[in-house]
Amino acid sequence: MIVVVSPAKKLDMGLVNAATTVPQFASDAEVVANAAKKLSVKGLRDLMHISEDLAKLNKARFSAFGEQERKAAVYAFAGDTYQGFEAATLDDDAMRWAQDHMRILSGLYGVLRPLDEIEPYRLEMGSKLKIGRKPSLYAYWGGRIAQALNEQAEQTGDQVLVNCASQEYFGAVDQSALKLRVITPTFYETHAKGPRIVSFYAKRARGAMARFIVENRLTDPESLQDFTVGGYQYMPEMSSENNPVYLRDSA
Repeated sequence: MIVVVSPAKKLDMGLVNAATTVPQFASDAEVVANAAKKLSVKGLRDLMHISEDLAKLNKARFSAFGEQERKAAVYAFAGDTYQGFEAATLDDDAMRWAQDHMRILSGLYGVLRPLDEIEPYRLEMGSKLKIGRKPSLYAYWGGRIAQALNEQAEQTGDQVLVNCASQEYFGAVDQSALKLRVITPTFYETHAKGPRIVSFYAKRARGAMARFIVENRLTDPESLQDFTVGGYQYMPEMSSENNPVYLRDSA
């Protein structure tokens, strides 16, 4: 079983004593960063719909790309999904398993293993950044992310991919080229007007689900039904074969 998650906008580049690996598409990351580097502060602001200050920060990051501090991706990303995953408390054996069975989708790096080293950046996958003749990051990555996932599955013997990424990021995966069965869990909170998805909680739950898969070295899709972290319960009447649904009382 392979689980994929999104990256995070929030970063923590503080020191962590963890060996790192080189991203599969490191050379492509340089190409993408060089394209972003050519944009002005206003261009970056308009591209990613961010503030002036964030645009200036990321202009500086892209200008210094290749010379910045690096850190393992799973420790560098610090958003809601990664708060749910809690990499700092994962034991070494589980992290080694994650290195083969967990992937982080990235607009800059394409696809990352947990311990792949990254530089600080912000670049959403849905950005219409022109790279050569490619009009967007979706077009640039094309089918290569799906191919990378297929190749990894062949090495590990996996037949199932659990999609814990956002729609924006999993949209970069060419599912017509993907040879894996895709299972996408959905997390709901109870509400007076009926169950609803709350983005903040759903992101954390996706991270917790990724950790549940890693810690338990899951291979059987039915084992996903045992997920109860954070008070969620599997709801068979709301679920379908490839879309297990989990519900909990509103926090």
